[in-house]
Amino acid sequence: MSVNTQSRWSLKGKKVLVTGGTRGIGKAIVCEFLELGAEVFFVSRDKADIEKEVASYKSDSFPASGMTCDVTSGEERKKLFETIAKKWKRLDVVVNNAGTNTRRKTLESDESDFDNLMKLNLGSVFEISKLFHPMLKSSGDAAIVNIASVAGLTSVGTGSPYAASKAGLIHFTRYLAVEWAKDKIRVNAVAPWYIKTPLTEPLLKKERYLKSVLDRTPAGRVGEPEEVASVAAFLAMPASSYITGECISVDGGFLKYGFSMLQGL
Repeated sequence: MSVNTQSRWSLKGKKVLVTGGTRGIGKAIVCEFLELGAEVFFVSRDKADIEKEVASYKSDSFPASGMTCDVTSGEERKKLFETIAKKWKRLDVVVNNAGTNTRRKTLESDESDFDNLMKLNLGSVFEISKLFHPMLKSSGDAAIVNIASVAGLTSVGTGSPYAASKAGLIHFTRYLAVEWAKDKIRVNAVAPWYIKTPLTEPLLKKERYLKSVLDRTPAGRVGEPEEVASVAAFLAMPASSYITGECISVDGGFLKYGFSMLQGL
């Protein structure tokens, strides 16, 4: 039996959209996909960041392009769709990475906190997935990868609105996987624990906070953006063609920790 492993473990020729693609996990995902042969279009709200990253990739001869887009805006999402539809006839992969957190306790959060987090972390994914459905269906072998969080699976003290948005994203992933399987669109999620990004850096600089994180992480360290990007890439590859509706945690064992009687002995 002959198996073409090179094509199964490659993204060569894939047309990919990444939201929130200029910093942290999003930037690592763009880099990973480009290295694996994909053509990537990425967006963020910062024009300077977009221009800087596009210039950097093009100087290395990578097929990358991008534009500013606030994915919570219907008008800007429409412009994004029109731009990509003009550029490509099909879309093979969408990585919904754009998201944020306010990190407030429930009684300290107000209605705007809840609405803004839901609108970005969950609502934008819902709308972008629907918007690009025709182009994904045209692929005949498409994948959506949603970047969630372990906060959507257990309590990590990051704020209940954020946790609710990520839990909703994970369950939306399951539902969409079932609904769109007939269209040859796979839908999966990735749930990171603490990863070294600009968003987590202020917290991880606090010695006591970092120790608390590491004490609950069997791997004994925080993760790197590239370790999330590699899972996202796998879920977009032909090698994962029978995986859909799943949420893969990238957490150094955090969710499996529970209690260890040997801790500290």
